[in-house]
Amino acid sequence: MTPLMLRRLLPVAILLGGLAVFLLLGLERYFSYDLLYRHQATLTKWVAKHAFISAAAFILAYATVVAFSLPIAMVVTPVAGFLFGTWMGAGLSVIGATLGSIAVFLAARTAFRDLFRARAGAALARLEAGFQRDDFSYLLFLRLVPVFPFWLINIVPALLGMRLGRYVLATMIGIVPAAIVYASVGAGLGILIERGERPNLGIIFEWRIFLPLLGLAALSLLPVVYTRLRKPNVTP
Repeated sequence: MTPLMLRRLLPVAILLGGLAVFLLLGLERYFSYDLLYRHQATLTKWVAKHAFISAAAFILAYATVVAFSLPIAMVVTPVAGFLFGTWMGAGLSVIGATLGSIAVFLAARTAFRDLFRARAGAALARLEAGFQRDDFSYLLFLRLVPVFPFWLINIVPALLGMRLGRYVLATMIGIVPAAIVYASVGAGLGILIERGERPNLGIIFEWRIFLPLLGLAALSLLPVVYTRLRKPNVTP
């Protein structure tokens, strides 16, 4: 393996190494709602006293969780709602998740895009061309429908040649609805834990929420449908 290839693989190796350490050491045990509730008074007091530092720390923590694809990402946004309230918690979550997604996107593009293109050949060229024509709409659709693995959606656009600016904008817009839903769940987390209950993170799949998300996702594909249905003008 050449030094150039090693340098290209280094970012991905770091991200995968971080995930491996997290799993091997069982660090997920330190991220429980019970532990959060036990330290509720201390955390809320510190957040109120150090608003800017706590917000920046949360963004950094969320970006780290997403970048390393840690299996605790779903609980982080409710924690944001718990600590900062629904709207600020959702906003901080969107920023943190987007930054972490950028790290994965850049690492995947650096390490695998050239190799992927070389192996896939003409088939990838056709797929890439089709994706790039409407890449913003496709990515927005994938972000809005909360059934696709977040880490996978971070990687695929990088392999298909999506530009970073369009990727960032589609990501930020696409994750806003789910962030608001989860942050609103977290805003009432203290009351739930006090009652001995757990937050219903599956609420996003209830029809009253899931159907509007599907509607937004369908709207995001309208430019694609319009492009496909539009017929070129033919002059006699």
